Formats: sequence, structure tokens, C-alpha cells
Amino acid sequence: MGTAVVLAVLILAAGFAVRSICKERKKGKSSCGGDCSHCRGCK
Repeated sequence: MGTAVVLAVLILAAGFAVRSICKERKKGKSSCGGDCSHCRGCK
């Protein structure tokens, strides 16, 4: 029973984290600073 409770808490926490990230992206906030000259992700 304890394992199920811990699993439920972890699922809720992950859900809230994903929800928060999605809300931030919709508002235009992200980890990207917009300075592509210093970005190594595009190279």
C-alpha cells in the first residue's frame, strides 16, 4: 500500500512539473536566451 502512495505522489509531482513547463512555453518563456551565436545546440 505504501508503494502505491509513493507512486501516486511521484506521478502527481511529474504531472505538475510538465504542466508548469507547458504553461511557461505558452507564455514565451524557455531556457533559450535567443542568442544563437553562443548556442551549441544548433551546431
